Amino acid sequence: YTQMLTSMMRLCPMLFFLYLINLSGQQTIGSIELLSPKMSALVDVDAGIEVLATGFQWAEGPVWVPELNGILFTDVPNNRAYLWTEKDGLQLFLNPSGMTNHAPHSTNEGANGLTLDSAGNLILCQHGNRAVSKLKSWSFDSPDYEVLVDHYQGKWLNSPNDLDYNKDGVLFFTDPPYGLKDQDQDSIKELNFNGIYKWSLVNGIELLDKSLLRPNGIALSEDEKVVYVGNSDSRNSIIVAYDLVDNSLKNKRVFFDGNEMMKKRNGLFDGLKVHSSGVVFATGPGGVLVIDKNGFHLGTIMPGKKTANCGFDLKEKYLYLTSTDVLARVKLAKP
Repeated sequence: YTQMLTSMMRLCPMLFFLYLINLSGQQTIGSIELLSPKMSALVDVDAGIEVLATGFQWAEGPVWVPELNGILFTDVPNNRAYLWTEKDGLQLFLNPSGMTNHAPHSTNEGANGLTLDSAGNLILCQHGNRAVSKLKSWSFDSPDYEVLVDHYQGKWLNSPNDLDYNKDGVLFFTDPPYGLKDQDQDSIKELNFNGIYKWSLVNGIELLDKSLLRPNGIALSEDEKVVYVGNSDSRNSIIVAYDLVDNSLKNKRVFFDGNEMMKKRNGLFDGLKVHSSGVVFATGPGGVLVIDKNGFHLGTIMPGKKTANCGFDLKEKYLYLTSTDVLARVKLAKP
């Protein structure tokens, strides 16, 4: 036994560390890849990837809710949303989360991406309802939603996926076809493209870009000068950056190219978040890629399974990640 541990420590110190963590009773998964010393200034690489809850079909959309002091996230195929708090653990929060027979549909999928508006209201990308909606009132088995936007030029949206607000209350969101059974070939798909949009109560919906085949995760930089979008296209696995000028997208460019990485690791670019330092945490091949604002890959948080999305708590103490059937978190390094 002692010889086995000694060999493990010598051959693979990271796996040895995870083994010791498991012996201490904390459930962890995967490993953390360190490609630059800058990675350890952002992520506590010694803390491991801590599992908080399991048993979901496809977990998505984590958002920290200060009022609840916890993380909200969705289980898309099961049409539910959950709340996890340090105090009470896991609780069912919304059922249904995004499929209420509001729109013509070909699946029963619920909400995907989540965010909060400036008033603290929960805003949801609802696959089944093919809408972006606001949670008006909450009850355990009968939540009430207000649809904010569900059409573009008189046609149903595909299935809004991810979203982010700017400080002026303009909502930016993506609309790929993932909530439709046959995606682009689905008979109920009315738009012949998959768009990136902005929406506001005053000005309504406006198409910003339709050039990406699979626009997915979307996030604004801290200074709101750049918009990042993950393209979950197996033929063009990239993160795109745009300059945000007068709430329009300009100077489209490849921020990070993951096509070679995708050949070796599972996963496509999906959700992403921007740290206050300007570093992008993007789910993609292998897990959560940590990429500085110049597009340099610092390292990867690798839970060992496909990772859909991620999000920070209010003080950026932890990064929460939804990886297939689990909710997990990674401790971030103190600045």
